[in-house]
Amino acid sequence: MSKQINVALIGNPNTGKTSVFNALTGLNQKVGNYPGITVEKKQGICKLPRGVKAHIIDLPGTYSLNASSLDENVVIELLLNKNDKDFPDIAVVVTDVENLKRNLLLFTQIKDLEIPTLLVINMADRMSYKGISLDIDYLEEKLNTKIALVSTRKNKGIEKLKLLISNYKEVSITPCIDTTQIDPDYFGNLKKAFPNQLLYKLWLVITQDVNFGKTDRNVIDAVADFKTKSKGDLKRLQQKETIKRYQFINNALDKGQSIDLSQAKDLRIKLDRILTHKVWGYVVFGIILLTIFQAIYDWSSVPMDFIDSLFASLSEWTKNQLPQGAFTSLLAEGIIPGLGGIVIFIPQIAFLFLFIAVLEESGYMSRVVFLMDRIMRRFGLSGKSIVPLISGTACAIPAIMATRNIESWKERLITILVTPFTTCSARLPVYLIIIALVIPEGRIFGLSYQALTLMLLYLIGFGTAIVSAYILNKILKIKSKTFFVIEMPNYKLPLFKNVLLTVIEKTKAFIFGAGKIILAISIVLWFLASYGPGKEFNDAENIVKTQFASENLSIEELQQKIASHKLEHSFIGIAGHAIEPAIRPLGYDWKIGIAIVSSFAAREVFVGTLATIYSVGNDDEATIKNRMAAEVNPILGGPLFTFASGISLLLFYAFAMQCMSTLAIVKKETNSWKWPILQLVIMTAFAYIVALIAFQFLK
Repeated sequence: MSKQINVALIGNPNTGKTSVFNALTGLNQKVGNYPGITVEKKQGICKLPRGVKAHIIDLPGTYSLNASSLDENVVIELLLNKNDKDFPDIAVVVTDVENLKRNLLLFTQIKDLEIPTLLVINMADRMSYKGISLDIDYLEEKLNTKIALVSTRKNKGIEKLKLLISNYKEVSITPCIDTTQIDPDYFGNLKKAFPNQLLYKLWLVITQDVNFGKTDRNVIDAVADFKTKSKGDLKRLQQKETIKRYQFINNALDKGQSIDLSQAKDLRIKLDRILTHKVWGYVVFGIILLTIFQAIYDWSSVPMDFIDSLFASLSEWTKNQLPQGAFTSLLAEGIIPGLGGIVIFIPQIAFLFLFIAVLEESGYMSRVVFLMDRIMRRFGLSGKSIVPLISGTACAIPAIMATRNIESWKERLITILVTPFTTCSARLPVYLIIIALVIPEGRIFGLSYQALTLMLLYLIGFGTAIVSAYILNKILKIKSKTFFVIEMPNYKLPLFKNVLLTVIEKTKAFIFGAGKIILAISIVLWFLASYGPGKEFNDAENIVKTQFASENLSIEELQQKIASHKLEHSFIGIAGHAIEPAIRPLGYDWKIGIAIVSSFAAREVFVGTLATIYSVGNDDEATIKNRMAAEVNPILGGPLFTFASGISLLLFYAFAMQCMSTLAIVKKETNSWKWPILQLVIMTAFAYIVALIAFQFLK
C-alpha cells in the first residue's frame, strides 16, 4: 500500500496557485465546503515518485497569516491545528515571479511555524519578458528551503516540484526570523510562560480571532493573559513583525534577484487606458457581453437539437421495447423526459462557464470589477459587492458566500439580499426554452433577437439588484465607510487546461446538483400525474368514449383524449387547477402553475417538470419544445405560449426567489430566518405584479 501525504497549496491571490493545483492533480480533484462553513474546499490527488501519493488541498488565497476574512481564517486554522486530518506534511507556497517580494511575506510566516515549506516561483516564462533574473542557489541558501521554478503555461518545473514534495522530510524547518527580535521583553515573557510551545504559533493564537478547533484549549486559555495589551499595542507589534520580515526578504533578494527595467516590455498600461476608461471601458464590456450571448445561441444550437431529439427517441424506444407497465411508464414518461429537460441545456451552460473562465484567466474580470465600482458607490454598495453580483451569473449560492470579504455588516447584508436578482445559470434553461418559443429568429446588425432578449434579461436582473440596493441603503441607513481595494493582475493568455477544467468542474456540479433534484421531482410528478382519486380518473376511458361517441375519432385521437382527461383529473391536475385562478391573470395554465411550484426546489426544474407533464400519456416522438409550442390556452384558445405569456413568464423568473437552496444559504449567512423570509415574500410579490402588468399590457 502506497503512503499518502498531505500537501497544503498556499499563496497570495493571482499567483497562479490554481494553475499549479491543476497541473498536479488534473481531473483527480473535487470541490466541496469545509465542514460547518461555506468556504470552498478544493482537493485532489497527485502521484509522486517512489509510489507516494499526495493529497493536495488548494487553500483559499491569502496575503498573510494576519487574517481579515473568513477565507483567510481557514488557512490559519489548518496550519495551527496538528490534530486536523488535513494538517500538511509539507506546505507549498506559490509565488509570482513579478511580485516575489510581496509574496515572500506569507512564505516566511508559514516557515516560522516550523512546517516543511517549499517555495514555488510561478510564471517563470515571463522572466525574460520582464527582464528578471534569479540566482536560485543563493535564494535557496538565504531562505533555507528548496525552490521549484515553474511555468504552468509551458508545463515546465512540475516534475521537479513533484520530486521535491516526495522528499519533504529533507526540507528544512528552520525559521526565517527569530520571533523574540520583534519585542524582546514581550516575547521573552511569553517564552518563559510557555517554554515547550512554538513561540510564533502562540503569537498567532494571541493576535487572530479564529476558531482553533482541536488545538490545545489549555494553551489558548492561558495565552489570553497576553492579550491584555491594547489592540493598538498588538497592532504595533504586528507592524514591527512585518518590518522585520521585509528586512529579511530584502536582504535575500538584494543578490538573489535582479531586474533590468530596460528589457521590460509592457502593454498593460496601454490596455488599461482603454479597458478601464470611463467611456470606452463600458463600450468594450458591452461588446464582449453581446458577443458572449450571441455565441451561446449560435454555437449551441446544433448539439441542443441533437440532445432534444435523442431524448424524445429514447423515450419512444423505451415504450416500444420494454413490456407495458408502471416501470416502463415511469422511465419513458417520468425519468427520461425529466433528465432530458436539463441535459438539453448542457451546451449553453458549458459555453457560459467557458466565457466566464476565459475572462477570469485573462485578468480582464478584475478590470470589470474596478470599472463597475464607479457605479456601485452611487447606489450605496461597497466596491467589493460587484464580485458576488458578477459571480451570481453562475450561481447565487457561492456568490452569497463571497460576501464574506465585505467588512461592513450592513453592506454585506444588502449584497446578500440583492444578489439573487442577478441571472444565474439555473435560470438559463427557463429563459432559453421560453425565448425559443416566443421570440422570432430574425437578426438586427448581425445579432439575433433571441440573443438580445437573453442579454436584456441579464441586464434587467443586474439593474434590479442595483436599484434594490439603493432602496435598502436608504431604509437601513448605512453610515459606515469602506475602502475598495482590488489587485489588477497582469494580462495573460488563458491556459487551455485551466479553462477546460473549470468548464468541466462547473458543468459537472450543475448537472449533478440539478440532476439529483430533477430526478427525484420527476419521479414524484410522474406518480402524481399517472394516478388520481375518484371516478373521473379511474373511469376515464368510458367517460371519454361516451363524451365523444358522436365524433368519428381515430384510435390515436381517442387515446390522446383519454390521456388528457386522466392528466386533468390526476393528483397533479387537481393541485394545478386549485392554483390556476391565482396564475390565470398572468397568462399561465395549471400545468405551468405546477412547474412554477415544483421549480422552487431549483429554477431549472421548471423545464423538466413540463417535460414530464407533457410526456405522461403521450405516445408521439415530439420533442419538449414541440410539445410546449403545441399547447393550447384553455380559456382564450390559440397557443398557450404567446409573446405576452412568454414575456410574463420570463419576467416572473427574472425577479422571483425560486430557489430553496439560496434561501437556506441566506439563512446560514445572516444567522436568521427573518431575512430569507422577507426576501422570499418581497421578491415573489414583485415578480407576480410585474408579470401580471406585462401580460395584461401585451395581450
